[in-house]
Formats: sequence, structure tokens, C-alpha cells
Amino acid sequence: MKYEISQRFFFDAAHTLRRQIDTDSSARIHGHTYQSEVALRGTPDPATGMVVDLGALRAELKSLRERLDHRFLDEVDGIGAPTLENLCAYIVEALAGSGLPLCRVSVWRDGIGDRCDLWLDQD
Repeated sequence: MKYEISQRFFFDAAHTLRRQIDTDSSARIHGHTYQSEVALRGTPDPATGMVVDLGALRAELKSLRERLDHRFLDEVDGIGAPTLENLCAYIVEALAGSGLPLCRVSVWRDGIGDRCDLWLDQD
């Protein structure tokens, strides 16, 4: 059986965005509280009963959060245009070397109801 476990974290950050709609307000520096969830999929280890020790995931997310929290996202290397889609891809890339069996990364903003889910192919 495959299990999915996840951990959430949040970060507050500012950005600008060039778009076709809401151009004035998006182009000005503004901020959001972003929520993110990182999901892992796998079979629990018979010895531990865990897919992954959530402490290991929390340590990775703590380091990642420090790179995003209270930052101007336009200046964070590797994000590109600070869209929800690019934030999901950035998180995946940041966790790529961790060895964690990522299956999904989500980023959303409760304040305005936007959400993006990035599903990763797994065997």
C-alpha cells in the first residue's frame, strides 16, 4: 500500500507581477501570506512504520521557509516571475536533493482564494 503524508508551512512575502488584468495593483509592490503543503508518497518502512520521519521533512521546510519568509520574491534567485506556479516549481527544485519522495507541492493564498497544485509523476 502507498501512503501520502504531508507537512504545511507558511511564509509572508512581497512581490510585483506584470499581468494583463489588474495591472496597476499587481505591478506595485504588495504582499501576501502564502501557505504551502509538501506531500510525500511511499510505503512505510517495516522497522519504523513511517514513509519518512516527519522531523526530516520539517527540517528541510524550515530551511526553505527561511529563504522565502519576509523576502521580496522578485529578487529570490530561481523563482522567476513570482507566480503560484513558479513558487511550486521553486519548492520542488529546492527539495530535489533531499531524497524525499515528493508527490505534490501546493501553494495558496487564503486571503484571496488562489491555489496551485503541482503533481509529480511517481512510479
